[in-house]
Amino acid sequence: MAELVKKNTLYIVATPIGHPDDITLRAIEVLKQVDVIICEEFKPARRLLKRLDLLDKELVSINEHNEQEETESILLRLLQKGESMALISDCGTPVFSDPGHFMVKTAVDFGIAVVAIPGVSSLMTALSLLDFHLQEFVFGGFLPRSGGDRLKAMTRLRNMNMPVVLMDTPYRLTAVIEDAAKVFGKGRRATLACDLTQKSERIYRDTLGTIKNKVDGKKAEFILIIHA
Repeated sequence: MAELVKKNTLYIVATPIGHPDDITLRAIEVLKQVDVIICEEFKPARRLLKRLDLLDKELVSINEHNEQEETESILLRLLQKGESMALISDCGTPVFSDPGHFMVKTAVDFGIAVVAIPGVSSLMTALSLLDFHLQEFVFGGFLPRSGGDRLKAMTRLRNMNMPVVLMDTPYRLTAVIEDAAKVFGKGRRATLACDLTQKSERIYRDTLGTIKNKVDGKKAEFILIIHA
């Protein structure tokens, strides 16, 4: 395939969220051709690269703990050596609810070209499964960890009077749905998408109270859409 990547360029590359075949041909070629791949964590990155037969690629890591410290030196290297780099997250589309936003901002400030290589997004995957016409929604994302602050955030979102999309870590699945039932009401309809594209994928379409009873105590990667 023809050369896709350009020097002094940062590529934002979407990778699978579960099923390993959910990666675009363009994403594979970009990962093959860049000089360096910037990942979130080494283990899932190496798993992906092994599947693509790219284990010889140089990996550097940025995450929520070191992004601001490491970004400038990584991007200065890109400029000084005329390299091309790809940013990937552990899964899905980078930057959105993942590390990388500071790196993108700094790249733009440095005059580095930033190119998106689109692909799988857990958010868009979940929204495509809705059984009603979605014209607008509010993305609540990852809410505060403490119960009191989370309830306040949900109350603010409820007052916007439109569908609300929430995500969180697998071990907070039950807590998020319990709080949602308190704020929005047990009878409010919702769609819960768990472990999208994986063998364990489950889609729950019911009231928050019923969904809560079905998933109580379970852990799963999830997106919760609370209907208006």
